Amino acid sequence: MKLFVGLGNPGTRYAGNRHNVGYMTVERIAADHGFGPWRSKFQGQVSEGRLGEDKVVMLKPETFMNRSGQAVGEAARFYKLDPTDIVVFHDELDLPPGKVRVKSGGGHAGHNGLRSLHGHVGESYQRVRLGIGHPGHKDAVAAYVLHDFAKADQDWLDDVLRGVSDGAAYLAAGDGGRFMNAVAQRIAPARPSAGPPTAPSADPKPAPDERSPLQRLVDRFR
Repeated sequence: MKLFVGLGNPGTRYAGNRHNVGYMTVERIAADHGFGPWRSKFQGQVSEGRLGEDKVVMLKPETFMNRSGQAVGEAARFYKLDPTDIVVFHDELDLPPGKVRVKSGGGHAGHNGLRSLHGHVGESYQRVRLGIGHPGHKDAVAAYVLHDFAKADQDWLDDVLRGVSDGAAYLAAGDGGRFMNAVAQRIAPARPSAGPPTAPSADPKPAPDERSPLQRLVDRFR
């Protein structure tokens, strides 16, 4: 069994924020894969279903971002999960918009949601880092992450959400490589082939010289 956690802040006020891309991701996976209705549990909202052969519980903590670990810890204890069974989807300032990376363990890099998880479940959980870009100055970060995605972001954001949903079963099975391939197919799909390249044509053979030796000599001095 796996616990998929989308980080964000509850309420319509924050629904479209960059900081809520984790919420958006688990909502898309649950909708695309026929999960059950969302219901209140573990200080958050949960939805249950299957991805491939694995039972998966989706969790959106409603404890606000900087206390996300409270809800995740409660769910992990209830299901008796090891931290390695937890996959967390979160916004990542250090990746350009539209980039996705998978990481196991490591530090929280100042992300308040991850900082809280470290305190409640340790650091060995798996993360799916969803790039949102950086505003350019650390003083602008808070306003940036708590602001809605721009209209110009919607196309790449939709591609990312679809790609993560496409590869979700691989992620549940622990196959990060195939998961990333599925994401890449949405973000940068292969261009259709224009057909096999044609081989360069060989130079035509010169026509045989049928002149007589005398005629060739005469032509040489013309």
